[in-house]
Amino acid sequence: MEAKIQIPPVTLYNTRTREKEEFKPLKPPYVGIYVCGPTVYSDPHLGHARAAVVFDVLRRYLTSMGYKVRFVSNITDVGHLEGDADEGEDKIQKRARLEQLEPMEIAQHYTRVYNNAMAKLNVIPPNIQPHATCHIPEQIELVQTILDKGFAYVVNGSVYFDVPKYAQKYEYGVLSGRRLEELESVTRELRGVEEKKHPADFALWKKAPPTHIMKWKSPWSVGFPGWHLECTVMNAKYLGIPFDIHGGGMDLIFPHHECEIMQAVAAWDTEPVRYWMHNNLITIDGQKMSKSLGNFITIEQVFTGEHERLSKAHHPMALRVLILQTHYRSVIDFSDSGLASAEKAYKRLVQALKKLETLEFIGGKTDSSKEDKIIKHINNFYEFMSDDLNTARAIAQLFDLTSIINQLANEGKSVQTVSPEIGEILKRQYSHTLVDILGILPEDEHLDTSRLHAVLQILINLRQEARKHKNFQLADRIRDQLREIGIILRDTPYGTEWELE
Repeated sequence: MEAKIQIPPVTLYNTRTREKEEFKPLKPPYVGIYVCGPTVYSDPHLGHARAAVVFDVLRRYLTSMGYKVRFVSNITDVGHLEGDADEGEDKIQKRARLEQLEPMEIAQHYTRVYNNAMAKLNVIPPNIQPHATCHIPEQIELVQTILDKGFAYVVNGSVYFDVPKYAQKYEYGVLSGRRLEELESVTRELRGVEEKKHPADFALWKKAPPTHIMKWKSPWSVGFPGWHLECTVMNAKYLGIPFDIHGGGMDLIFPHHECEIMQAVAAWDTEPVRYWMHNNLITIDGQKMSKSLGNFITIEQVFTGEHERLSKAHHPMALRVLILQTHYRSVIDFSDSGLASAEKAYKRLVQALKKLETLEFIGGKTDSSKEDKIIKHINNFYEFMSDDLNTARAIAQLFDLTSIINQLANEGKSVQTVSPEIGEILKRQYSHTLVDILGILPEDEHLDTSRLHAVLQILINLRQEARKHKNFQLADRIRDQLREIGIILRDTPYGTEWELE
């Protein structure tokens, strides 16, 4: 790092303590981050995009500072019941029943859709992406540990966490601020609650009804794990207890993350996480995104423009810029005009990068005030990034730098008002902060996905037509030649899908 560039220590807002704290890894230089991934039963939406981009930038920033980050983000493919509670149908099984498919077909399909969307947003894949269904033995083991410690009970083959028993020994509601007394008035008339000792108790293992497809043998019943239990098992397995940072949306604070804490404390007598971080929601016209309100927009719809609220298709980086222009703990009110403005901002940033790459800094008539502004804006970028990942103010510094870059470009390709030393700092740092840290790719380095999608759909339709007329040689040639350039076609119950290898 250049001597003139100063990077202050990182501070993060810790939901657990409700204040900003200096970030100090438990085992420097190693950093463990776990972010709750999607429940894969439908297309990923804007809320998924926000969480992924926010914690991708956190990972990038810590990596740029020399930390060795292990980033784990799970796939929930069983146990997430409707309403995020202990009653109702498993979300994946419900979708499978409606579409008359196997649950794992649903999970596999939407996992691919999610990962493809993340790739288009330039989100670095997790170091580990564990699936809940691949960790059933470990989940059964943890349930037994909690039972042995006396913080759970078995009723009719289901195992529930005993929250009042826990609250007698440990503090309840440390993350959410909820009080157990607030739940005392909750009636037991809700479906699935009557067998619990207390309304606040939650399922660690549920006995499966005869019609339930996704189920496994356990010491208590043939059933399936609780949603909260899965994350505790997977983050403990891959990061150890305790680990550094746990991330997710604010809607996960209660009950999901609160339950994660209780499970870990009950089993291992220690809180699982040092820093809890939560991003805020995306609303549309001031309302929370909801399918029932008709304001639900998927990530792919942003890229294709195929939604009544969108005037056109938008570049994936425009969505990334839109997310980063708001502090992660503030609400984003999504609109088509806001996305259009973000697209203009994106083009301004990457056009400045292209101009900068063509400039040669020769000095001779250096302007010290201009050089001071360059260093100031770069240092301000790091100051704001270190201040609880304030990407909104950090990216504003890059816009200030674009104004300076445009001024320098007006001098011609040989710039005299900035010395070679400062010019090289500007080149390295502008590219590093924009591309490496914020993850904003220049247009010529990122696929125009809406056009690519249209071209591939033409080829897919031609292949389908060839198969219809039993011209399998042509159909196979289209598939094989696309594979040669890294585009994989998959024939599924939903039709033919494509993804980049």
